[in-house]
Amino acid sequence: MTSPILVTGGTGTLGKHVVPLLLQAGREVRVLSRTGKDPINGVEYVNADLLKGEGLDPALQGVETVLHLAGGPKGDDKVAQNLVQAAVRADVKHMVYISVIAADKVPLGYFRAKHGAEQAVAGSGLPWTTLRAAQFHDLVFNVVSKMTKMPVVPVPGGLRFQPVDAREVADRLVDLTLGQPAGLVPDLAGPKVYGMGDLARGYLQALGKRRPMMPMRMPGKAGKAYRAADNLNLEAQVGKLTWEEYLAAHIN
Repeated sequence: MTSPILVTGGTGTLGKHVVPLLLQAGREVRVLSRTGKDPINGVEYVNADLLKGEGLDPALQGVETVLHLAGGPKGDDKVAQNLVQAAVRADVKHMVYISVIAADKVPLGYFRAKHGAEQAVAGSGLPWTTLRAAQFHDLVFNVVSKMTKMPVVPVPGGLRFQPVDAREVADRLVDLTLGQPAGLVPDLAGPKVYGMGDLARGYLQALGKRRPMMPMRMPGKAGKAYRAADNLNLEAQVGKLTWEEYLAAHIN
């Protein structure tokens, strides 16, 4: 009998794709939750608080593989450190982490926290695998849908993205989770690079709407990093689903 795989963030955008794939592969899945609930569709839910580090030891009991998907706007480095320390105590055999492309390059708190989490995993002494992915179509969709509600859409100059389908990231993560520890693996991005204006115009066109757009300059070190395309990886492995195809599937 195989040990359960502990998944953090199992009910999020990525987790809702990953968990069914793990079940289809015949693995037991234990999802870490802040509230805890009864088993559903063969998935065990356990109560723990990653940020406080509470409840992690019982959650990791009998676990040999951890897939860490949970993330937020801040505190990911602290969360990862708490999880790693508990995983070491539990003698986990494989720690898998999803990070973001350019975690070590873009001078923003979100990226710094992601890089801190990467370092916690890599420095844990545990066998590990980390995949860096581009922003998901879902995230870009949420951002663009809010921006285009304004009478004039602000378009930061030089801000470009390689949005990727969350399902394709999930497929890759499941393969990595069921495989051997591989360290930092090649990045995964979408098949095309878009400027923010392109993303907004594509969204509006799919809705049959138009909005005036106002170019803006991003100040500071972050703006310089984005203009230098530090947040992109043009040599990354790429998925198949484009932004246009995603929009066609999500806008009726």
